[in-house]
Amino acid sequence: MNTMNIVYAVVLLGVLAIFFGLVLAFAAKIFEVHVDPRLPQIQACLAGANCGGCGYPGCGGCADAILAGKAPINACAPAGAEGAAKIAAIMGIAAPSGEKMVAHVLCNGGLNAKKNFEYRGVQDCLAATKVCGGNALECKYGCFGFGSCVAACKFDAIHVGENGTAVVDKEKCTNCGACREACPRKLIVEVPYAQKVFVNCSNKDKGAAAAKVCAASCIACGMCERTCKFDAIHVINNVAVIDYTKCKNCTMCAKACPKNAIEPIPTPEEKEKFKAVQKAQAEKKAAAAKAAAEAAEKKD
Repeated sequence: MNTMNIVYAVVLLGVLAIFFGLVLAFAAKIFEVHVDPRLPQIQACLAGANCGGCGYPGCGGCADAILAGKAPINACAPAGAEGAAKIAAIMGIAAPSGEKMVAHVLCNGGLNAKKNFEYRGVQDCLAATKVCGGNALECKYGCFGFGSCVAACKFDAIHVGENGTAVVDKEKCTNCGACREACPRKLIVEVPYAQKVFVNCSNKDKGAAAAKVCAASCIACGMCERTCKFDAIHVINNVAVIDYTKCKNCTMCAKACPKNAIEPIPTPEEKEKFKAVQKAQAEKKAAAAKAAAEAAEKKD
């Protein structure tokens, strides 16, 4: 009798398991959320770093936004042009074309910048801005060099250099934007990958004031602007700014800069050669003007 009770119980449990299994299967079918098969394909084309540079919560959120048309197919900068092209193929649209962009730090102060006091707090740039009004550096536009951008980068593309300022390795940079967001002074910008000339200064104070706080500061003298033959650099708000759509990477502005605030910094020999050429051109121009004036006098 006891054996039969056990058999009945097992059979009953088995029937109940089958019944509830069928109910769950039916419910799953009824309430099934249909996932667009393109979603996992798009996500597979993304960088997978979940860096948040796209402005969405991880790569899953970015893929959802791209599929919904809320984000461009090149929203994931780390995926690069190749990833964007793959996503374009999945979406059935044309791949975007555009120049590769990377991050760059517009400061070369570091050891050249004067300090108001020796900061010994938390080694974090944002934390440094909260101490004594953030005035550890006399230059209120300078890089602190504590590496908040370094900690934010998931691609090992930015480090604090020997000079004490952050430096980007453009070969590793994916332009995800994490370092730009991490910099409390907003010194990191995106620039074309092919660009070689940069004004490594963000100080908007007038020349004398800027020179007082940093030996490598732009002093808004305008030498770069007057030297450039392509109208690609202008002094705006007391600091030189390059128009990358016009810049030809000739580096003449860097040679003209008396403060070496423009990269690539020329050697002393290059500086002397540049000055000699400028002097010769000025003398030639003056001689031509004198000859023209004399000719005009004789004609009269």
